[in-house]
Amino acid sequence: ASDMASNGTPAAAPGMGEIIQLNVGGTRFSTSRQTLIWVPDSFFSRFIFIDRDPTAFAPILNFLRTKELDLRGMTISVLRHEAEFYGITPLVRRLLLCEELDRSSCGSVLFHGYLPPPGTGPITSTTASAWVSARDAWVSGGRRAGGEGTRGPVIDPRKVLIITGHHNWIVAAYAHYVICYRIKESSGWQQVFSSPYLDSTIERIALNAKVVGGPHGDKDKMVAAASESSIILWSIQDGGSGNEIGVFSLGVPVDSLFFIGNQLVATSHTGKVGVWNAVTQHWQVQDVVPITSCDTAGSFLLLGCNNGSIYYIDMQKFPLRMKDNDLLVTELYHDPSNDAITALSVYLTPKTSVSGNWIEISYGTSSGAVRVIVQHPETVGSGPQLFQTFTVHRSPVTKIMLSEKHLVSGRTLGGEVGGDPTWCQVGPWGGGGGGGDPTWCQVGPWGEGDGSKRGVRGWRG
Repeated sequence: ASDMASNGTPAAAPGMGEIIQLNVGGTRFSTSRQTLIWVPDSFFSRFIFIDRDPTAFAPILNFLRTKELDLRGMTISVLRHEAEFYGITPLVRRLLLCEELDRSSCGSVLFHGYLPPPGTGPITSTTASAWVSARDAWVSGGRRAGGEGTRGPVIDPRKVLIITGHHNWIVAAYAHYVICYRIKESSGWQQVFSSPYLDSTIERIALNAKVVGGPHGDKDKMVAAASESSIILWSIQDGGSGNEIGVFSLGVPVDSLFFIGNQLVATSHTGKVGVWNAVTQHWQVQDVVPITSCDTAGSFLLLGCNNGSIYYIDMQKFPLRMKDNDLLVTELYHDPSNDAITALSVYLTPKTSVSGNWIEISYGTSSGAVRVIVQHPETVGSGPQLFQTFTVHRSPVTKIMLSEKHLVSGRTLGGEVGGDPTWCQVGPWGGGGGGGDPTWCQVGPWGEGDGSKRGVRGWRG
């Protein structure tokens, strides 16, 4: 590379937007200084003549410009060798994964990264030995008590049980630990936080990697883990140090755990909702009707209940009623057949300056009905209106998803073909395009040799 102006005199003091002329093996390239040096400590932080293959340099420069990798006409091993020479670590990692994918037999799967097991915490030899001792004691104790050790499976503490992500963070839950990872363009995935050992097996986790107005500042992240009825919440600073915010109890087993903005929410099918607010530092538990489904939309928490009602809590507003300090739970809609709301999905249409949000809600019931209700911006005061009903399922709907163009519903059946098949309906959707006589299709896969079958039913309205 050259820091010389076109007339051969030294260039002026370089700026981040300065155009750099590169001569790679006789081929000239033009790019900005900022493009070349966004990877710290790479070859390009030292501007010298580059006596390398210009063919391999073109995709490397394109990667620095766009962070995209184009392998057309390139040999991965040659490109990786050049990337290693230039010190472009993110590109080297990606090419290593491409090479591993070429050698694997898993098919056309796109890998973005690999997170090795942490070096401390859940997989240390001490922990593994303790797990083996606990397993042996459990097995022998179970046989003494019941003859066959029927207390349930022992969970290997080295096994990842749950994983979730938010923005550029990922949280993996082991049996007794929570491990947080963060990705940066310049350095890839890094382990940031490891929780203390938890006595009970972790069953639920939640992550908020973009906290606004948190207890220790806007740069905090929040991670929560639930086991049975207990919930522990940590605040993680930008550097990776973590502080325990508190341990809270829902009083009953936690079925769902998630964040809505800065609020940590826990629900139970028994009819309890717990909310922790990052601003007020207050944990509140509210009794509602037994909950059979839930979903979120913006700042709203929607609850489908066994009495046929859909309730909502607006987390953006102050969530307590002043007169009795209860959560402000409001009924949004009631199913015309009084069936339990067993699945729930909300879609908020993109907001426009003229009409505001259309709120489209799909839900499934215990009788197998699938309904779509719509809230128009002009009819906010009157509540959502029933738009359409589908009566294809003959058993409770267990899953449902509504997007801009598709409505998907699923149910679990028993006693057919000796197994427990799962059926889904998939259909085009567009705020009123789901009507008409459906045309059905069935697709596999058809089981794993265990007698069960799984399929998808689709319609076009």
